[in-house]
Amino acid sequence: MKSFCVFALGLVTGYATASADLTIVETVEGGDAPQHITMKVKGDKARVDVSSHVTTILDAKTGDLTNVLHDKKMVMHISGEKAKAMAEMAKSFVKEEVPDQPLPKPSGKTDKINGYDTVEYVTDSPKFHASYWVATTYPDYQNILRQMGILQKGAFASITKGMPDYQALPGLPLRTQLKIPGQADFTSTIESLSQTPIPDSDFTVPAGYSQMAMPDFLGGQSPNGKPAKPKSP
Repeated sequence: MKSFCVFALGLVTGYATASADLTIVETVEGGDAPQHITMKVKGDKARVDVSSHVTTILDAKTGDLTNVLHDKKMVMHISGEKAKAMAEMAKSFVKEEVPDQPLPKPSGKTDKINGYDTVEYVTDSPKFHASYWVATTYPDYQNILRQMGILQKGAFASITKGMPDYQALPGLPLRTQLKIPGQADFTSTIESLSQTPIPDSDFTVPAGYSQMAMPDFLGGQSPNGKPAKPKSP
């Protein structure tokens, strides 16, 4: 779970819809055993597969989230309204104001990753140290970064303040390293990237899956913070 959280935070950027589809396979190391994570973006929709057992689908236009548990053949839908309320609740647990993330600066170090020459950019904040190995010559990297930013759309914008912003980088970060005080260091490396068309069916729930009730994260309140109305008998 920690690996997935860091992965999500590592990918968030400013969002704009792009025409080409995008598939990224990453390896995330740190904390637990290494994980291979696949993210797919098509228009306003994104799909994240943390493993063969769990899929999360995000509709950036509506804010709706769909969690699919393949081993149990169950699905849990979270409306955009509820997702936003949950994000605001999570934000309320952070007592101090999170400062804006400083712009990344080149360190002068270089490395070759997956055949590309990369330059290290670093940034520091009270919350973490981030190191990005940037391929400045990666083809069409501007559109790729915009597509990757779908994970910051809507409900999650309120809890990603101060996180790394790849839009400030002059290329595609093929490797991201995060050092968070009191936690294990995390390294995320892009293993492959494709802009070939993705079928719409990849963003739908397979047939035969049962609906799973969502836990009451809001403590009996409606998404607007008011007590929920009792259901009619």
